[in-house]
Amino acid sequence: MKRRAFVRAGTAAAAAAVWPRAGGTRRAADYFLIPMDEGQADHLKAYGLAYRLLERNGKAEWLLNYRAGSFLVPGDTATARDAALSGVSYEPLDQAAVLQIRGEIREANMDAVPLEKAPKVAVYAPPNAAPWDDAVTMALQYAGIKFEKIWDEEVVGDKLKTFDWLHLHHEDFTGQYSKFFLNYNGAPWLQEMVERNERVARKLGFKDVPADKRAVAYAIYQFVERGGFLFAMCTATETLDLALASDGVDIAASYADGTPMDPNATSRMNWDRALAFQGARLEQSPSLALYSDIDGHQVNSPDRRQPLGTYTLFNFSAKIDPVATMLVQNHRQVIPDFYGLTTSFVKARLKPGVTVLADEPGAPWAKYIRGDRGQGTWCFFGGHDPEDPQHQIGDAPTDLSLHPHSPGYRLILNNVLFPAAKKKELKT
Repeated sequence: MKRRAFVRAGTAAAAAAVWPRAGGTRRAADYFLIPMDEGQADHLKAYGLAYRLLERNGKAEWLLNYRAGSFLVPGDTATARDAALSGVSYEPLDQAAVLQIRGEIREANMDAVPLEKAPKVAVYAPPNAAPWDDAVTMALQYAGIKFEKIWDEEVVGDKLKTFDWLHLHHEDFTGQYSKFFLNYNGAPWLQEMVERNERVARKLGFKDVPADKRAVAYAIYQFVERGGFLFAMCTATETLDLALASDGVDIAASYADGTPMDPNATSRMNWDRALAFQGARLEQSPSLALYSDIDGHQVNSPDRRQPLGTYTLFNFSAKIDPVATMLVQNHRQVIPDFYGLTTSFVKARLKPGVTVLADEPGAPWAKYIRGDRGQGTWCFFGGHDPEDPQHQIGDAPTDLSLHPHSPGYRLILNNVLFPAAKKKELKT
């Protein structure tokens, strides 16, 4: 069957599932259940379907711990058509079936959380794409969730006030360019990265790139304090907190002459403003592509922890701790690990009050953590790409159409929908 014919047939079938063939004045289904267990044909695109429903001013419910975090949505033609076109599975339900589900939820470790408004999403990234990919950008694009790219000028210029959700991935907020000089010195893309960062730092009136990145980090901190949701992966998790804790301390090594950073920098760090970490020891040597001892795997050191193991999602009480429960909704509890420049978070470096969402059993590090600051929430997920455990610069981007059931990418998309949840008193 040709694609156009297939799309017409799928749309017609979806419409028939909602409206009777005769009369056309009554819905055939009061609700649709978007299952998120093994009955779902495309877990990742299901998040996009829920997001687009909210964009149309529709309402949905996130059924925490019910069939792996399923969604309950109105049984309307627009949603049926969207599901048919995107390949998302759904089950028509009448009022009696919904009442039965609500009864199950009341009696078990489950909850129904209303989703009310599509969050406005921003991805922090330079104007021209880097030569490697960003897992979150790919997840958003694959799911069909709108986002806007912003960078230093927009962040320092206070544009973050217009967004609900912000993602950070590659950026080294210490201003050391992820220490790529050690392996890629002279590479055209690295030279362009340095020139671009230095140009923007001068334009914004900062003495150097580390000062610019520290100001950007503080603007992101303020975004969280006033109620924003921050989701960070890979390098950005560790270096954001290092930048926040280094106010007035030079923590960037010099690559021009190999001079290490201030030898007293570690003792002068102020961790009060950091989101997740405390008491970290800074990496002094410019010859090691490490930032501190926060990362449990130390992927670019001689002490690199190998091989990769698995990480396990924790179970939470849906009624008492709905935030953590939302963030771990999945059809898998044990998930293969994956590397990043920052892969994991040493538990001894976590601040009191940080919630561990997933860890490697028996290991001294966590994989997935969250916390609150002011009116907002942050979440850190270690590693670079959940479906490319050994990702290298220059590798081809992951094709998510080959991984529609990826449990790691589901964790990313849980974070995107979290700000849509109706705010209520939460015991977290």
